[in-house]
Amino acid sequence: MCRWLAYSGSPIALEEVLFKPAHSLVVQSLRATKGVHPTNGDGFGLGWYGAGGLPRLYRSISPAWNDRNLRELAADVRSPLFLAHVRASTGGAVQQSNCHPFRHGKWLWMHNGQIREFAKLKRELALAVDASLYPAIEGTTDSELMFFLALTFGLEQNPVEAVERMAGLVEGVGLRSGVENPLQMTLAVSDGKNLWVFRYSSGGKSGTLFYSTDLKTLRRLYPENPDFAGVDDCTRLVVSEPFADLPGAWNEIPEASCGLVGDGMEMLQGFEPRAARVAVSA
Repeated sequence: MCRWLAYSGSPIALEEVLFKPAHSLVVQSLRATKGVHPTNGDGFGLGWYGAGGLPRLYRSISPAWNDRNLRELAADVRSPLFLAHVRASTGGAVQQSNCHPFRHGKWLWMHNGQIREFAKLKRELALAVDASLYPAIEGTTDSELMFFLALTFGLEQNPVEAVERMAGLVEGVGLRSGVENPLQMTLAVSDGKNLWVFRYSSGGKSGTLFYSTDLKTLRRLYPENPDFAGVDDCTRLVVSEPFADLPGAWNEIPEASCGLVGDGMEMLQGFEPRAARVAVSA
């Protein structure tokens, strides 16, 4: 499965987290240590927010470690909020439209995990997407369909409730179809101001997910570290696996939890799917 990171805080060059750390996301694309697959070479993507307020995307089917344009872009683009993803396909085609993050309006979405036996469940899940949203789906992945289900269930009004209803629908359809433990996910979703993150699986064995300790504490622990001196106190990272072995720097997000990153980590609470009422599209 995939590896990802989400950053919120002081504007920084994307290369500061994509390339420079000892176990950066680009290194993880070759040698992940906590994922199912050590190599994540089925494409990558970046989504970032700039001065205009709307997200920009750069996605490619090339492996992240082998894309010279990515290094050039990451050195020059600065952003206060960005998402990055390296992909290990769970069955979807290797094509640009299947690379994360996915975008709709001001929203970005990326996912690690899967809907088990997706081909078996896809038709019923797709019929639950609002008819006005369905034409905007470009790819073939379970991840993008999850995004449009969350949009259908009110992502723009209440992101946590929308993801709860999306997860509830996937589990309901899966269980009715005889699929055991149908959903596994770590998710990041943003509207450009806030960042929501989720860790959940039907079987209680989600992929790993960590958030960084607050900057005031990190400066006390590591007063000589220049990386902690140049960013605001509100800066946070959420990652599939830590970038460096620094005791006290990383905290695991518990199983079946979600968090809000706005001005730092503002909320961490339990996550539970809820039944979704569906108006099936004609």
